[in-house]
Amino acid sequence: MSRARVVLVHGLRTSATMWRRQLAGLAQHDIDAVAIDLPGHGSRIGEPFTLDAAMRALGDALPARDAAGQSPGSPTPTSTPTVLVGLSLGGYLAVEFAASHPGRIDGLVAASCGARPRGAGLAGYRRLAALIGRLPDRGRAMNDAMVRLFLRGDAVDDVLAGGVALDVMAPALLAVGELDPEAALARIDVPVWFVNGRFDHFRFEERRMLRATPNGRLVVVPGATHLVSLARPDDFTAAVLGAVAELEARAAHRRRRFGTATA
Repeated sequence: MSRARVVLVHGLRTSATMWRRQLAGLAQHDIDAVAIDLPGHGSRIGEPFTLDAAMRALGDALPARDAAGQSPGSPTPTSTPTVLVGLSLGGYLAVEFAASHPGRIDGLVAASCGARPRGAGLAGYRRLAALIGRLPDRGRAMNDAMVRLFLRGDAVDDVLAGGVALDVMAPALLAVGELDPEAALARIDVPVWFVNGRFDHFRFEERRMLRATPNGRLVVVPGATHLVSLARPDDFTAAVLGAVAELEARAAHRRRRFGTATA
């Protein structure tokens, strides 16, 4: 039996391959980790991206539970923690899923999503995406150049290995603009770890997000940028392991409470 189930959700235009270092690191600690592709990305690049489809993708990757946190056929809440981890686009989606599907997870790691997706910033991002989409290569050369500028070594291969979702920017940004992560965070009743790179341009409202969360923690990774899991993979894995360790302690307490401990 694994220590925990961890589901990893990638950022915009990337894919599940961006988590290869985390998958390897978590496996070494007896954690059952899986990285998924969102609609319109990676192995699902031909599918349209919608918010509903993204929510289904997250739900399909998580163990089945009811709103009380019970597995089918189990009289008590499951003792194996489930952690949902999302970065950037994946972070916003993970926050929304956790708020709208109570009982499905035990902990949330929301990385690189420390700003509300609205206002002039989002509008400017959408205009820029539209301009990039009109380039002859739809921005592929620019994307690859930026990846190589901000990342090094294996991290570059990890980002590009699953392909680049060139046509997903407009629908994904439209969907994210409909979300209210601050309100969603207020409804989440499990621990939330915000993990941001020190130089992430998306972290300027991280304290506001933290205040909105009933049970939140903030982890700032020195030297890391927006793609914190790729820029500092070992530090990011350590943050996830810390979340698992805290949830294991909670699960042990729950087993004692329900009298299901075997030793």
